[in-house]
Amino acid sequence: MTTNDMSGSDLNDVLLAVEKAAPVDAAQAVTRTIGLSVDASWVSFLVADMSGRALVRLAHVPIGAVAGGRRQDEDVAVVLPFDGGSQEQALRAQRVLVEDVDGQHVVRAPVTQRGEAIGLLEVALPIAPTEDVLQRVSRAAHTLAFVVIANRRHTDLFEWGQRTSPFTLAAEIQRRLLPSSFTCEADSFTLAAWLEPAASIGGDTFDYSLARDLLHLSITDAVGHGVHSALTATLCVGALRNARRRGGTLLEQAQAADDALTDNAAAQSPFATGLLGRLDLATGTLHLVNAGHPLPLLIRNGTTEPLTLPANRPFGVLRRKPYQVAEIELRPGDRLVLLTDGMLERGAAALDLSTRLQTLGELHPREVVRVLADLVLDVAGPVLPDDACLLILDWHGGHGTTRHTAAGAEPHRASRSSG
Repeated sequence: MTTNDMSGSDLNDVLLAVEKAAPVDAAQAVTRTIGLSVDASWVSFLVADMSGRALVRLAHVPIGAVAGGRRQDEDVAVVLPFDGGSQEQALRAQRVLVEDVDGQHVVRAPVTQRGEAIGLLEVALPIAPTEDVLQRVSRAAHTLAFVVIANRRHTDLFEWGQRTSPFTLAAEIQRRLLPSSFTCEADSFTLAAWLEPAASIGGDTFDYSLARDLLHLSITDAVGHGVHSALTATLCVGALRNARRRGGTLLEQAQAADDALTDNAAAQSPFATGLLGRLDLATGTLHLVNAGHPLPLLIRNGTTEPLTLPANRPFGVLRRKPYQVAEIELRPGDRLVLLTDGMLERGAAALDLSTRLQTLGELHPREVVRVLADLVLDVAGPVLPDDACLLILDWHGGHGTTRHTAAGAEPHRASRSSG
């Protein structure tokens, strides 16, 4: 790149390089391009680990050429646990940071798309970067986010790199039930969710989908543990998605999940609890169906209160009894928290969730779910007896106005501290 910006021609060159490369080499094609354009000493892409507590450096080298790390074919994944340093801070606060490392000026730029923190781009420069160079690295990191999203559909490389511990079959099934991104930023809301699995997998899931003027969201908890629980969750989530994609109302979605579990019940009579929501983005009106699930929490003006909702039966129980829907009016500044009983029961009860939530108001939902997951592990772990799952929605209002973003994130909504 010879201009001060990423022109259409430059972008075409990047996309052409990506298309020429195999999916496993797509990220390297982008990093090579940006490295050459700014005369970098070296460039590296670090993908966010699935635990949310580390970055993973992916490298393509002959087997045995790099010490340490996990190996698959000729790829090496080296885990770099968060330690409060500039790598973690750049990702948490969504800021481009520069650090002197062994005489090099290392630029660290978050690789982000709609608030999803995919990873980090590192560029080492022999001389101090100008503001123009920092902007170019930041834009390249944003481009890299789209490249990773597009190419991870075709290869296991990125997900393999993110997995610092092996998955059981039940965990593999459960993972496939979750949305591709755990975070979504829009003009009127910010959403983030997290699942901290039990050792034997407890069947918890969360889901969301953004329509033109509606946000659909759900959190469910299938009874039992292991593969049977994961299969029950599959029926539940599949039915909810199918009804939603057919244009079904909230009550029709609830009935579809109930029918799926009832019609396909095995000898152990599986059932699931759940909380379904549909938010009108133009008005802030939220409709909720609570199917035997823990009540959601609403944080408003610094106070945390459980929402009072009609008590409905779980999915797969007492088929003939109809579901009831509740209506809530959200106000700008509200924070809504959906959770499963793994955040509340047994050892997790010592967390005092309501109080903790009030101390985390300055953090982005992406960071709040991570902090709360860490706290649950502290009080109820290190191995959880049940899945702990939560989804946090910040309501801002102003649907349809222009978003103010920088390289895939909204800086004014980023965490003011790392938590």
